[in-house]
Amino acid sequence: MNVCGVLFARKEAKIDKKTLNHEQIHTAQMKELLYVFFYLWYVLEWIVRLFMKGNAYRSISFEREAYDNENNDRYLNERRKFAWLY
Repeated sequence: MNVCGVLFARKEAKIDKKTLNHEQIHTAQMKELLYVFFYLWYVLEWIVRLFMKGNAYRSISFEREAYDNENNDRYLNERRKFAWLY
C-alpha cells in the first residue's frame, strides 16, 4: 500500500521492480494532485465505476496509467504531467 509516497508491505512480501515502478507512478500522481486531491479523486472515481461495466478498481484512471506503464523503467522520466487524464 502506498500512502503519501511511503510504501507499506508485509514483512514477507517481495517487492519487485514492476511493483516498485507501479507505486512510483502513483507517487507522481499524488504529487501532482497535492496528495489529498489524489485520494479524493481516487475514491470518487472508484464509486462511480462501481456502477459501470468492468472491474471498478482496474478502470480507475490512476490504476490504468500505472498498470499500462509498470514494465517501462523509463516511464517516470518520460511521463507527461497529468498523464492519467489521457
